[in-house]
Amino acid sequence: MRDTLALAAAAVVCLALVPRAALAHCDTLDGPVVGDARAALGSKDVTPVLKWVRPDKEGEIREAFRHTLAVRLLGPEAQTLADRFFFETLVRVHREGEGAPYTGLKPAGTAVDPGIAASDTALETGSVDPLVKLLSSEVDRGLRQRFAAASAARTHAAESVEKGRQYVEAYVSFMHYVERLLADASTTASHGESATHAH
Repeated sequence: MRDTLALAAAAVVCLALVPRAALAHCDTLDGPVVGDARAALGSKDVTPVLKWVRPDKEGEIREAFRHTLAVRLLGPEAQTLADRFFFETLVRVHREGEGAPYTGLKPAGTAVDPGIAASDTALETGSVDPLVKLLSSEVDRGLRQRFAAASAARTHAAESVEKGRQYVEAYVSFMHYVERLLADASTTASHGESATHAH
């Protein structure tokens, strides 16, 4: 059971910290970064968004915020454009801090990776149990599939060079899967460090 939980923790790291260009939610209009940006503009206090950027980028965000507040006073259309400018600036700088590319703001309702959604739900509800169950199930399934493929191929590996190569391919897939899970389970890399490798 402890091993399953360790592997589930590894999967949490993979899903929650590794950037995903198509399924990230920090770059959506209903994501947490823009949510905090809306709150900051509403209160005219930049503080809620500063946590999303690295310290060396705080000045850029403060300046963008000041410009946005000034332009918002020019009317409804100006406010809409100014808000969009601030959202885009904040998300771009945040993504740069993750080591991930900025590809523009995604519409509200954009699909979110199930692992990210489950991670957010865990934090919102204060219970990690459903997330552990989800990840444990996925890790269990992934391990069993790769093990079964490698085990089946191993029984025929000596029959021919082609069968041997099929075994090696299944073997490598199985071993690398386990290796990645265990490495992530024992790593304490920060969000930015993980993002540097892949999203």
